[in-house]
Amino acid sequence: MKASVVANKDYTISKIDDRVYGAFLEHLGRAIYEGIYEPDHPTADKDGMRGDVADLVKKLDVPFVRYPGGNFVSAYNWEDGIGPRENRPTRLDLAWHTSESNAVGIHEFADWCATVNTEMMLAVNLGSRGVDEARNFLEYVNHPGGSYWSDLRIKNGRKEPWNVKLWCLGNEMDGPWQVGHKDADEYGKLAANTARAMRMFDKNLELIVCGSSNADMPSYPDWERIVLEHTYEHVDHISLHMYFANRDDNTPNFLGLAEKLDTYIETVAATIRQVKSKKRSKKDVTISFDEWNVWYHSNKKDREILDGNGGWPHAPGLLEDMYNFEDVLMVGLILNTFIRRSDVVKIACIAQLVNVIAPIMTEKGGPAWAQTIYYPYYFASVYGRGTALQLVTTSPTYETPHSAETKFVDVSGVHNEDEGVLTFFLVNRNPSETVETSVSLQGFNGVEVIDHQVMTHPNLKAINTSAKQNEVAPRKGEGAKLANGNLSVSLPPYSYQMVRVRLG
Repeated sequence: MKASVVANKDYTISKIDDRVYGAFLEHLGRAIYEGIYEPDHPTADKDGMRGDVADLVKKLDVPFVRYPGGNFVSAYNWEDGIGPRENRPTRLDLAWHTSESNAVGIHEFADWCATVNTEMMLAVNLGSRGVDEARNFLEYVNHPGGSYWSDLRIKNGRKEPWNVKLWCLGNEMDGPWQVGHKDADEYGKLAANTARAMRMFDKNLELIVCGSSNADMPSYPDWERIVLEHTYEHVDHISLHMYFANRDDNTPNFLGLAEKLDTYIETVAATIRQVKSKKRSKKDVTISFDEWNVWYHSNKKDREILDGNGGWPHAPGLLEDMYNFEDVLMVGLILNTFIRRSDVVKIACIAQLVNVIAPIMTEKGGPAWAQTIYYPYYFASVYGRGTALQLVTTSPTYETPHSAETKFVDVSGVHNEDEGVLTFFLVNRNPSETVETSVSLQGFNGVEVIDHQVMTHPNLKAINTSAKQNEVAPRKGEGAKLANGNLSVSLPPYSYQMVRVRLG
């Protein structure tokens, strides 16, 4: 079986915003406690943050991390997480039926972000609270001093403001599961008023309004239209969320979900254009895809706690999907889609970063390790910076519920002009055949293949564990060749690859 790709230097999509490789941490399960924070761990620093986890995060070169939620934020009082720890209250978290100690708050999280070389993206509570909470939180975080909230920050040990630029106006407010759920009109008006107030403080903030929680919501895409009609001139991005599940154990259909993702993005992009035209606006609103990942492995296990039968435990194991090799392919496809949609998707967050549906897992008092999906995320984040190419891919296809013509070979290409490198990320969705793939480099002077990474495994369900941390891991590829302006590479059945070409 054969496939061909044309990569022309003059045909590009957009400069990729580095923030498309962002991540997310919520006060949920063991994401914070026993995830990034475990004071008794052998690798813990003076602030109680796990050094082994920090090392794994640093390697990913994460541009920012969204915090503190998620569903959690919709009933969160940010003031509970400041001041001396011994004075902080324990609260019941209605979203995940657990208790929250508030041992980690904005100061601890900000210090951790500095340790792992990332920035903060903060969310305000528009569920149980509103404009006042948002403006006070913003003042606490970003004002230099001389006001009540900024002086309280200084008193609590942080003299300089953090100057956080990215702010989420609530979370998934279209969802009836959300504390303070609102309809599109209610939320749109509240979000617009909150945005106005925040911009009175700083007109240069980047504000993100809630879009649909998933593409199956009955209110989608009217929700986006109504909310944007209220907020278009006051916000910069609209958020989308999507999780991917293989509940029927049908790998071809599971991998075809990337086509549903692409349609979701295009539908919301079209809605943005519609509202822009209706308002005769000159500004552009783009997409913040600030929750995405595979999520289904842990669903049955989580039910007892989420249904309340376990009481109100603190930091129980929740949403701890153990990812397999099949999920590597799905995550590779998702990232390829974001690269190809880089003209409209400017921000994205893998959900989440540690323990909770995450690329990094930990054991209490024990090791931290990379899950299978860590690797495609790592390759895209580290090597997917630059300009997305408008590739023309010709590939045999198969039919899924999401598309009558789902290509077996899925490819994205990135031109890093500063480094003089072309990088291709390739996924073969064919279950049984190797696809010989030829990439025509038009207008590029390809000199040599400088890196070739391959991920395959005979068992789609293979996972990494604390005892076998490298069961599913990339290996150095062989056989990628460059000759006469053509890159040729063999794609084994069900495989993920990255090929990098140095340009002359």
